[in-house]
Amino acid sequence: MNQPPRILSIAGSDSSGGAGIQADIKTITMLGGFAMTAITAITAQNTRGVTAVTALSADMVGAQIDACASDIGVDAVKIGMLGSPQIAGVVADRLEKLGVPVVFDPVMISTAGSVLADEATVQQFGRLMAIACLTTPNFDELAALGGDEAFVGRGIPYLAKGGDAPGEMVVDRLIVDGRDPVVWTGSRIDTRHTHGTGCTLSSAIATLLGKGATLEEAVRDGREFVRAALLAAPGFGAGHGPMGHQAVR
Repeated sequence: MNQPPRILSIAGSDSSGGAGIQADIKTITMLGGFAMTAITAITAQNTRGVTAVTALSADMVGAQIDACASDIGVDAVKIGMLGSPQIAGVVADRLEKLGVPVVFDPVMISTAGSVLADEATVQQFGRLMAIACLTTPNFDELAALGGDEAFVGRGIPYLAKGGDAPGEMVVDRLIVDGRDPVVWTGSRIDTRHTHGTGCTLSSAIATLLGKGATLEEAVRDGREFVRAALLAAPGFGAGHGPMGHQAVR
């Protein structure tokens, strides 16, 4: 029997289902993976924004990771919203010992503009980026974390996402070991239903890595999954609506 890759998502919960853990579970499942979770925070949010956040204890997050890894096992990990610097530290402690591909989405601000990582938590990002085989900052996150120069200087493999950058074309750049970037371009999809794009892409890449794809293949196919989900958005909500994960084949 062919077993699916075991993908652990370490992220916050989105009550409206469009981003976070919920988007990750949908993505992992649609791509043929087995989804597991270590929830870092519970949010009350919808397409208009985040109205409340409660971070879990760092011990509880660590216990969730331990429970999954010690019994089911883990083939790849996606990290999203962390919730506190203490959680970030515990996650780094656990992942340093796992030895599997880790994709880190350095979530700082939600699609609707809500702050999801305070300065103390962001200060812990460096340790996680050193562990990850890929970090996936968007346009603003890349700038806030020091830009291309900082990432290349520290030898961090990263995907500079262009969805939030200005322009008619979306340009995504994969930079590994300071080599010339691998670049993908595509016409911008004109839609307000972009809630959870970063979560979806990072969990897609993690799932594909868990299935044995190379990093370049995983990014390429993960991008296509996101674009298909954007085109299949069901039209829910009055703000930045969710994508249509369920329609992607």
